[in-house]
Amino acid sequence: MTVSLKPGPVTTAIGALTAVFLLMPLLAVIPVSFTPKRYLSLPKGEWSLRHYEALWDKPEWGDSVLLSLQIGVTAAVLATLLATAFCLGFWMLRPKAGGLLAGIALLPMLAPPVVSALTLYSFLQAITPWNSWVVYDGWLGVVVAHTVMVVPYAVVILMVALSQVDRKIDLSARSMGANLWTRIHAVILPNIRFGILSAFMLSFILSWDEIGVTLFITSVKAITLPRRMWMGLRDNVDPTVAALSVLLIVLVTLVILGRLVWEHSQKAE
Repeated sequence: MTVSLKPGPVTTAIGALTAVFLLMPLLAVIPVSFTPKRYLSLPKGEWSLRHYEALWDKPEWGDSVLLSLQIGVTAAVLATLLATAFCLGFWMLRPKAGGLLAGIALLPMLAPPVVSALTLYSFLQAITPWNSWVVYDGWLGVVVAHTVMVVPYAVVILMVALSQVDRKIDLSARSMGANLWTRIHAVILPNIRFGILSAFMLSFILSWDEIGVTLFITSVKAITLPRRMWMGLRDNVDPTVAALSVLLIVLVTLVILGRLVWEHSQKAE
């Protein structure tokens, strides 16, 4: 008897209704972004693009986008490098205190966000008088804080990727005289390249979306996009935030559709 894994019409309908239910709050943002008023409200008869125009007319929004990209990419690169080095050492050496080391690496994921934010705030405040680079309310300070927060997620992804690698290929390379560097870059890294890419992408997304810790370690200089949006909602309920949200939704939708089209073309070949 063959069991079909293809969902039936009832399951498909339930899944579609669930997706619509979850997406309704996002769809409600779209008409709000076209309101002609200066506060969040649904348009009544008159639709306006003034808040989309404000995104281009106000340079602070573009500056926040560029700063978030700069911080996100830098933090993702650092987090991926640190996680890769940790996981490679953990996988190759298998230390006796491996559980303790893994717990320390994952600690920022387990600690409450407020505790992490206060700790990073105190750390940046303490080192600010001693240097002019990694400081409170500076972009490098935000990079350090974001790196600390996203490294555990990169570690988890790379641990899973390395768990799928057969140790025999490393032992074979070692028995044939390959040194440590050759074993790493020619044998192990090619087998976890997709895990490394996934760790980088997840780290970037988490850094891009980070707001809790950022509120504690920034003030008026390093204003990331999530902080700018938070300020727009907290201070004056600016509908420009809704317009920006719509643009981000469209961007994510296009990326997902592009990936689906690419996967379909790959299967067709």
